[in-house]
Amino acid sequence: MKILKCIAFSALAISGSMFMASCGGSGNGSNGDNVSNAASGDNNNILGAGSTFDNPLFSKMFSEYNKINGLKVNYQSIGSGGGIQQLTAKTVDFGASDAPLNGKQDSALSGPAIHIPVTAGAVVVTYNLPGIKDTLLMTPDVLAKIFLGKITKWNDPAIQAINQGVKLPATGIVVSHRSDGSGTTNIFTTYLTKVNKDWEAGPGKGSSVNWPVGLGGKGNEGVAGSVKQTPGGIGYVELAYAIQNAMSFAKMQNKAGKFITPNIASVTAAANIEIPADAKVSLTNTEAADGYPISGLSWVIIYKEQKYGDRNSDKVTKMVKLLQWMVHEGQQYSAPLNYAPLSEKAVSIADAQLKSITFDGKPVLQ
Repeated sequence: MKILKCIAFSALAISGSMFMASCGGSGNGSNGDNVSNAASGDNNNILGAGSTFDNPLFSKMFSEYNKINGLKVNYQSIGSGGGIQQLTAKTVDFGASDAPLNGKQDSALSGPAIHIPVTAGAVVVTYNLPGIKDTLLMTPDVLAKIFLGKITKWNDPAIQAINQGVKLPATGIVVSHRSDGSGTTNIFTTYLTKVNKDWEAGPGKGSSVNWPVGLGGKGNEGVAGSVKQTPGGIGYVELAYAIQNAMSFAKMQNKAGKFITPNIASVTAAANIEIPADAKVSLTNTEAADGYPISGLSWVIIYKEQKYGDRNSDKVTKMVKLLQWMVHEGQQYSAPLNYAPLSEKAVSIADAQLKSITFDGKPVLQ
């Protein structure tokens, strides 16, 4: 798989400094403290922050868009929670999140926000078992018990029963999870909540939960690094990070009882559902027979009314046209990076959302 060279190893080499627009302008931080004021600078610079899930795709998209018209996009891969915080504080032009805003987050904003779907992807269960060449199979029940701390050895009978013929070691299971507010976590825990009553009653779902066991890692890259460096490790990361880092990941049993490999086709199948007008929808535990069950949409979130601070219509128009390009022409970069291109329904919803954006009460897109 051909991966954009300048991001191929950034997942394990995050420094906290800005990774500038020539490679998508992504950086990293725990809570967005390094994000500068979005209102400052010229009209040819756009600042965004949030989802690490989106970072490989955004890096490619923003680099290609820069070649077309010179617009520079600085994107900080600080996690969905950090992106929402920075959008709330109006220190970025846009936030990116793998979880739609909840009621509390909506009420913290100074005005209505809109969700623009930009991609769909898979959250994979990745593991580190040296010597095991087979692709492990995982059921919802076993996965939940591992992350609840109820299954602690790789050769537990419950794991062995669904992986007959695989000689599993007695190695202890070391769980890794996100330490930051994360849309990837929201997708993963929403799935566990749907498929396991104990999880629903315990940690539950959210961008940040009280994990029963495990080690925390910052961003998809932090969890990927932790699992890769820990024999017996298990965690959840976005598919592209697992592929970029040559990590093993499991086939998950879906609602139809099939063990599904996470890939473009299975994520596309999971996303083949009706999407509401506000674009807020969950793809987890899909009814689709061939759908991968831990899939999710990701959104760019912006204020509907864009006249605030000292923003001007020229900068806003450039940003909205960028988003329009991402929804349409930019989708060509999804599949090569292991993201599922938006469905026609999702594109239609995204277009309607884009047309609702205003500056001083007037539509930005004419």
